[in-house]
Amino acid sequence: MAQLWGGRFTKETDKLVYNFNASISFDRKFYRQDIEGSQAHVKMLSAQGILTEEERDQILGGLEGILSDVEEGRLEITDEYEDIHSFVEANLIDRIGDAGKKLHTGRSRNDQVALDMKLYIRDEIVETDGLLKGLLTTLLSIMEENTGTYMPGFTHLQKAQPITLAHHMGAYFEMFKRDRQRLFDIYKRMNYCPLGSGALAGTTYPLDREYTAKLLEFDGPTLNSMDSVADRDYLIELLSALSTVMMHLSRFCEEIIIWNSNEYRFVELDDAYSTGSSIMPQKKNPDIAELVRGKTGRVYGALVSMLTTMKGIPLAYNKDMQEDKELTFDAIDTVKGCIALFNGMVSTVRFNKEVMEASAKNGFTNATDAADYLVNHGVPFRDAHGIVGRLVLYCIEKGISLDDMSLEEYKAISPVFEEDIYEAISLKTCVEKRTTVGAPGEEAMKQVIALEKDYLLKN
Repeated sequence: MAQLWGGRFTKETDKLVYNFNASISFDRKFYRQDIEGSQAHVKMLSAQGILTEEERDQILGGLEGILSDVEEGRLEITDEYEDIHSFVEANLIDRIGDAGKKLHTGRSRNDQVALDMKLYIRDEIVETDGLLKGLLTTLLSIMEENTGTYMPGFTHLQKAQPITLAHHMGAYFEMFKRDRQRLFDIYKRMNYCPLGSGALAGTTYPLDREYTAKLLEFDGPTLNSMDSVADRDYLIELLSALSTVMMHLSRFCEEIIIWNSNEYRFVELDDAYSTGSSIMPQKKNPDIAELVRGKTGRVYGALVSMLTTMKGIPLAYNKDMQEDKELTFDAIDTVKGCIALFNGMVSTVRFNKEVMEASAKNGFTNATDAADYLVNHGVPFRDAHGIVGRLVLYCIEKGISLDDMSLEEYKAISPVFEEDIYEAISLKTCVEKRTTVGAPGEEAMKQVIALEKDYLLKN
């Protein structure tokens, strides 16, 4: 059992205890980050005269060889090692001898694992952000193509007012744009280097922490060594942000599932992103949307678990913090997979535009515009509201829409109505006269689309 400690102990750790304590089964993900951090640490030690140039070059060459061998499959990270740090150090010593034993000078596993986790999370934030940008690009394309595609807008899952598909997609664009901004904020806030903090109280070696931070592209060193090794706030923030991403995906999936139902028929999913039934030949199930919706709880669970783990831990490092890894890794992988699959599903979906428009007409989504028509002809709004309520009740009884009523039927309820009521309540008029920024009118949408295009170009 390869481990980095033992001089204090007189007998070997029980195998069950060793396995329970070990983290190699999951922190092997860190091999690249662990080696990257070690390379920076060695360069700093040499610059400070703590290592000779010859020792530096030996260690750097050995680390580079380990990295190459792992990535090309010549060296396997096995469970005989306690963690990724012991794997790297043990293999380094095997390859270069005593010089490898100096790698850990001025460093603790506490600040080492804090560094590895930050380096890993930085990389994962960049990857997740790239996937979100790809999804935003898909949504923007749908928006550009559908500024004139009418559909009902909903409140309380009841048809409310007519909008366009571009406007609806734009709402999700804003959500995922905020998700990217949250990731950016987390990256910026966490981007300070903990290496050099030691176990909790720094070290007596003359380390140049600013130099190490610069080599690893941090904005600077952390300013309190106890906090450096005990801080997991950035993971809690990340899991919160990822939970919000999943919440947004889940809301979108819920709508796709509803729209795919026989009752709505707003969309038809591509065969590659749906499945059939083993017993009902007519079924085309939105399985990908349902799975994304289902996996949301998995990511929420990681957040709650991390909050619960950290809530009672005194300063500084405690072994409880090893629980930060598995659930975080799983949450990150889950979110990345869900974004990629969701993007594929949305980019191939077919929107049934005629069905969407018919649904808007048949759902009295233009009732508010009928009331506005009366107000514009001198009727107080409260009275107009009541008149249109009677119109809707009449249409329900007749099984028709407001567009289907004759002028005589309109006048029977209010003599204020004239021939121009039909233009006033047409879906085109209802949508196009809403021209304020953020509204569904075509000109307003084109302005927003131009802004979103510019955002994607710059970010």
